[in-house]
Amino acid sequence: MKKKLGMSLATAVLGLGLIGGGTFAYFNDTAEATSDFTAGTLDLSTNPTTIIDIENMKPGDTMLRPFHLTNDGSLEIAEINLKTDYNVSTEESNEGQDFGDHIQVNFLMNQTDEDLVIWSETLSDLKNMSPDMIEVLAETSENLGPGDSDRFYVQFEFVDNGKDQNIFQGDSLELEWTFEGKQGDGERK
Repeated sequence: MKKKLGMSLATAVLGLGLIGGGTFAYFNDTAEATSDFTAGTLDLSTNPTTIIDIENMKPGDTMLRPFHLTNDGSLEIAEINLKTDYNVSTEESNEGQDFGDHIQVNFLMNQTDEDLVIWSETLSDLKNMSPDMIEVLAETSENLGPGDSDRFYVQFEFVDNGKDQNIFQGDSLELEWTFEGKQGDGERK
């Protein structure tokens, strides 16, 4: 009986020890840290949104248009690419000739001297070029910062090649330009 009583007492002490062992007190402290990651925005806008609407063109005609590109985003725009696309509607056969081969696009200096051509291509050449090969703001070395805008001039010319161009009478060309702003390299913050 003493053995059973001793064993019961030992079991009770062990049980109480296990229960009481989990309630030891110790110092404790916590600290929290939080973060917010917000991506910036690229928002390039152009004014005017209609490139040009011209009727009754004839070989030798030129049309000058200013463009304003504005960075309405929160990140700098380091590069602006230009994608060109167009469709030609013809009344008669153009004998395999592309009306876009006869429309010259002259990009002019961004200053008051509107006659200083910095770069020229036909619409058909622009359409076939990779957009990243075209530097619309070639004379501007700075990025387009948030809230900044830049102006450039474009002259469209129906090139008079000195030959019979009667096949283009009544043709129309619908031009679409897509300006793409690209961010610069990432940086250490």
